[in-house]
Amino acid sequence: MDEPLRPPHARAFLPALEDRDFLLREELRGFRFALEYYKADLLLREWGVRSTVVIFGSARIPAPEAVDGLLAAAATPEARAMVERHARLSVWYERARAFARLVSVRGGALNLRPDRIRDNVVATGGGPGIMEAANRGATDVGAPSVGYNIGLPHEQEPNRWSTPSLTFSFHYFAMRKMHLAMRANALAVFPGGFGTLDELFEILTLQQTQKAPPMPVVLFGRDYWKSVINLDALVENGMIAAADLDLFEVVDTPEEGWESISRRGLVAHTPLAEAPRGPLPAAIDRES
Repeated sequence: MDEPLRPPHARAFLPALEDRDFLLREELRGFRFALEYYKADLLLREWGVRSTVVIFGSARIPAPEAVDGLLAAAATPEARAMVERHARLSVWYERARAFARLVSVRGGALNLRPDRIRDNVVATGGGPGIMEAANRGATDVGAPSVGYNIGLPHEQEPNRWSTPSLTFSFHYFAMRKMHLAMRANALAVFPGGFGTLDELFEILTLQQTQKAPPMPVVLFGRDYWKSVINLDALVENGMIAAADLDLFEVVDTPEEGWESISRRGLVAHTPLAEAPRGPLPAAIDRES
C-alpha cells in the first residue's frame, strides 16, 4: 500500500522555530521578550562587555561635515529651515564624539586583560545623530562600542560606526531600555527630544526609587537643558525632593563630563598602556 502523502506546505508540519507566523502570535510575546533579552546578553558576554557608559541624544543633530549636503538636498524652504536649526546644534555632535573618545581611552574599553573583560564600553541607541557621534568617537580610538537599535518608521538602520558584532536590533522598547540600563556605569545625555527625555527620566526614576545601583548622570548643554526643562519647579511644587536634583550634573565640555562622572563614582580601569599581558580580546570587526 502506498504511503499517505505528507503535505510539505502545511504550516502544522513546520518545526516551531521555522514557523514565523507561529512565533509572531500574540500568545508568544513573552517568549519573544526572552529571545530579545538573551541574544544581546549572550553576545555581550562573549565580548567581555561587563559595563557600559550610555550616551543618549537626538538622532536629528547632523555631523558638521554633513550640513552642506543636507542643505543642498532640502526640497522646500521649510525643509531648509529645519536643517539650519539642526545644524546650529551640530557642535554637540563633535562634543559627543570627543566625549566617547575620552570614555573609551580612560574607562577600560581598550583594556587587554587576561580575563578579556571590558568596562565602560560606549553604548548608544545605535541610530544617527548623537548616537552616531558617540559610536564614531569610540571607533576613532580603536575601541568597540554597542548599538541598541530599534525598528522605527524613520530610523531603522544602524549607524555605521557601532561594532557590527555588538549592533543589535530590538522590536520592544522595554527590552531595549533594559539592556541600556542593566550594564550602565554612567549616563551622558546630550540635547534631544521625546526619545532622549524618555530615556533620561527612565534612568532618573530608577535612581530616585533605588531600583538600580547608583551611577553618575551628566547632562551636556547648560543653556539647552535650562530652556527645555524646569526641574526647580518640580521642587517648588513638592513633586520631587530637592535632593533629587543631585542625581545629575549639567556640563558643557567633554572634559567636564569625564570629570563629573569620574568624581561621582565611575570606576575607571587599567589604561591600555598599563594593562597586564595576556590573550588579546576578540578583534574589533569593522565593515568595509
